Amino acid sequence: MLPEKTFVIIGPESTGKTTLCKELAKHFNSHWIPEYAREYLEKIKRKYNYLDVLHIAHKQIKIENEVSLPNDTYLFIDTDLIITKIWFKHVYNEYPLWIDDYLSKAYRKAYLIAYPDIPWQYDPLRENPHIREYLFDLYVKEVEKFKFSYHIIKGLNEQRTMNAINYCMIY
Repeated sequence: MLPEKTFVIIGPESTGKTTLCKELAKHFNSHWIPEYAREYLEKIKRKYNYLDVLHIAHKQIKIENEVSLPNDTYLFIDTDLIITKIWFKHVYNEYPLWIDDYLSKAYRKAYLIAYPDIPWQYDPLRENPHIREYLFDLYVKEVEKFKFSYHIIKGLNEQRTMNAINYCMIY
């Protein structure tokens, strides 16, 4: 079961999600769940397909469901099924409807949505440098659709991290 202080960090590519998760976990002396998609895609060494994204979605759920931490512990999740859903829709023009059911029941204290105000950096797994604001808007709409609380994280370097820390402390 996820702890009461579970925050999910989402946002377009190259917006510092993993860095934020690491820094937040360090600051709060807590835990974070890495993005499974990256781990999986680095291992397959080929172009992904629909079944790969489906596997990633199922594995992300499994990883979240296996978390067992005290309720007063902070937990930061580096991406979740909202990103996977948009990925399905963007690449395949469809997505498994069970994702909506899962998200409608998922517990999250709040989302931190990383704004694309930092420079995009090349990475062989990244593929959308020119549509980051478009994707950002889709993520916000999805979070709002499910009525999750959220905060947009902006700023460079330490300021970005401090903005996220401050939000987590007051929320």
